[in-house]
Formats: sequence, C-alpha cells, structure tokens
Amino acid sequence: MLEEKLTEAVIGELQRQAANRPQSLKVERPDDAEGSEELIVNGKIDLAALVMVIAGSVAGGP
Repeated sequence: MLEEKLTEAVIGELQRQAANRPQSLKVERPDDAEGSEELIVNGKIDLAALVMVIAGSVAGGP
C-alpha cells in the first residue's frame, strides 16, 4: 500500500538523520503508538533529503 510505503520512508529517513546528528534531531515513537501514525520529532530536519526519499518512494525507488 502506498501510504504504508511512504510512512516507512519518512520514518526511516528521519531516524537516519537523527542517528547522524543526535545532538540536532531526536525522533521517537510513543510506546502506545506502535502501529499508529504518531511520531515525536524534535530538532532540525534536512528537508531536501526527506523530500528526495519521499520522491524516490513514490517513484518506486529503494
């Protein structure tokens, strides 16, 4: 399903950015949000990288 693929792509990219810059970005899923669409994000996001991942996901990229 497209929505699931996009959700995974966004979460994956935000987690990657947070891992690379833990002092600038924190991403977490609330304990009660497993399988839900809630995400807590605090910090700076590289929007260009996020957009590229979303575009790749829509285009059928990895």
